[in-house]
Amino acid sequence: MACDTWTEKLDAYLDGELPAAETRALGEHLRGCGACAAESLSRVQLKRTVQAAGQRFTPDPAFRARVLKSIAPRKSAGWNRFWFPALAGAMALLIVGVISLNLNRDRRGEQQLVGELTDLHVATLASSNPVDVVSTDRHTVKPWFAGKIPFTFNLPELQDSPFTLVGGKVSYLHQSPGAELIFRVRQHQISVFIFQEQALGTGRVRDAAQSALSFNVRSWSHNGLRYFVIGDANAQDLDKLSELMKAAG
Repeated sequence: MACDTWTEKLDAYLDGELPAAETRALGEHLRGCGACAAESLSRVQLKRTVQAAGQRFTPDPAFRARVLKSIAPRKSAGWNRFWFPALAGAMALLIVGVISLNLNRDRRGEQQLVGELTDLHVATLASSNPVDVVSTDRHTVKPWFAGKIPFTFNLPELQDSPFTLVGGKVSYLHQSPGAELIFRVRQHQISVFIFQEQALGTGRVRDAAQSALSFNVRSWSHNGLRYFVIGDANAQDLDKLSELMKAAG
C-alpha cells in the first residue's frame, strides 16, 4: 500500500479508530517507513498542543471567594428557618464542585504525562538510532546508565521468554533524566521508562492498565521509582514484561 494511503489513515490510527487489522498493518508500516513515522510524530505533537491549549483554564481561589459571596445569606430574623437549608445545599454543591475540579485536574495531569511518554515512544520508533547503548546483555545495558541518571535499577533475565532486550538510552521528563529501555517481542517494540517519582511533579499516576493513541500502557511504583511500559503489542505481552520487570526490581 502506498504511503499516501497510509498517511490518510494516520489520524484515525492515532485516535484508536482503525479496525484491529488495519491498526496492526499501519503499525508495521510505521516501523519500516521513516517518512510516515516522522509524520505520525508530528501529528501526535500537534494533538498534544491542541489538548494543552484547551486545558489552560483552571479555577483560582478568587472563584471560590465569588461563590461564597454569592451564597452568603442576608441577616434577618428568620435566617435559621429560611436560609440555613439553602446555604447547606449550596455548600454541599460547592464541596462537590471542588472535589470534581481536583479529580479532573489530576486526571488531566495523568493524561498529559502519559501523552508525553507516548510521544517519546513514538519518537524512538521514528528514530534511525533508537538507542544509545545497543546490547541484548542486561549486564552491559545496566552499567551504561551509571553516572548518567541519578538512580539505579535492575533488568530481568529474559531467557525462556518471548522478549529480547534491544538496548537503552537516557530520556528526559520535565527536564529530569531517566532510563528508556527498548524490548522487542515478535515485530513489536516496547519502551520501558523509569523515572524518579519526584520527577513527575504533583501529577498522580494510577497503578493501572491504560491506553493512549492506540498504545497499551502499564505503570507502577517501586522504591521511589515510577515505571511505565508502553507499546502497541497486545495487553498480554505488556503484562508479562511488566511482571518480569517487577520481579527483577
